[in-house]
Amino acid sequence: MANWCGMNDMARSHTKETQSASQDIAPVFDYTEDDLDISKFPSTRYRGSKRKIVPWLWDSFKELDFASALDVFGGTASVSYLLKKMGKAVTYNDYLHFNYLIGLALVENDQTVLTKRDVAKALMPLPNGRSSNFVRETFKGIFFTDRENRWIDNVVARIGCIGNGSSELAYKRALLSYGLFQSCLIKRPFNLFHRRNLYLRTADVKRGFGNKTSWDRSFKSYFFSFCMEASDAVFKGAKPCRATRFDAKDLPNKSYDLVYIDPPYLIKRGAGDNETSDYRRSYHFLEGLCNYDSWDELIDYGTPNFRMKPQANDWANPEANSEAFDALFERFKRSIIVVSYKKFGTPSIDTLIRMFRRHGRKVQSRSRHYKYALNHQNGSAELNREVLLIAE
Repeated sequence: MANWCGMNDMARSHTKETQSASQDIAPVFDYTEDDLDISKFPSTRYRGSKRKIVPWLWDSFKELDFASALDVFGGTASVSYLLKKMGKAVTYNDYLHFNYLIGLALVENDQTVLTKRDVAKALMPLPNGRSSNFVRETFKGIFFTDRENRWIDNVVARIGCIGNGSSELAYKRALLSYGLFQSCLIKRPFNLFHRRNLYLRTADVKRGFGNKTSWDRSFKSYFFSFCMEASDAVFKGAKPCRATRFDAKDLPNKSYDLVYIDPPYLIKRGAGDNETSDYRRSYHFLEGLCNYDSWDELIDYGTPNFRMKPQANDWANPEANSEAFDALFERFKRSIIVVSYKKFGTPSIDTLIRMFRRHGRKVQSRSRHYKYALNHQNGSAELNREVLLIAE
């Protein structure tokens, strides 16, 4: 068992507490019309999350005949979590490390939960010299206050002390990491890391936007709440589920009854207009927390907010994502493919439908009004349309 950097009492109490907490894990069940309670799904402030429209997605999924599913761009795991609740064998995938840990915690994990004691240990200060000051020294004045940066350094070190000796420990690390990621997101203006804008939180001015109450609440309080929320969401699926971390183009050529694709939403205007569609760029700080020991080598110190050095990403490139779509459609030509999209994206919806038809598919389209945070189309029902393409 892990000693949590010298906390040996963990070994004596861990098994008993875990078994006790696991008794309350929710059983798997198939939803009926009256059962779907979105409040039971883990919360998030992640850009593009489908959590709020899970009931609408469920209405479409329940009409399809499938037992296994691949979620190519798993993100917050809201859709994978729904599919797991529906009793499917789900493979959650995301190329970002921090997202993969979310999938590990909420989708692959069937029974491991955190106790209050686990979370309390993650919050205990480490002895002097046992924790790095990388965040406090590198990101001073950029995203969080000095005190908050010091807190983040300590919790990352605590999570790192758990070790990787078993799947149970890996799931505990993932659940604690989930709590850390969500705590960082809720304390950020716009819930992003694309700007050096700590001043928006700290300036002593009259505010016409933002949630100062949320920003002023302590990291410790958020962390505890999010860790417990994630643990409460753990349940045993009817079929084994797993989490993977592949670039979409490198996914193993395995067979799935259904493949769900929710790609970054791009518009045609110009590279600058798609800045927040590059998720590695928007959430580079969270990705860095997962690569803490090598983070220094990954940073582009020429950028104002010390984001990571760029990587080629066809899905964040309006000039290349059409070919990326076509390659996925070809790879999973024997699967039902469901694409979540938005009106006025590039490639266009008509282009995607033509691609499907070239692959011999019959396509149905459904849509509804849905406005994302930071969407500049101002809530117009005509302009803000979520579209679901179902190709069989």
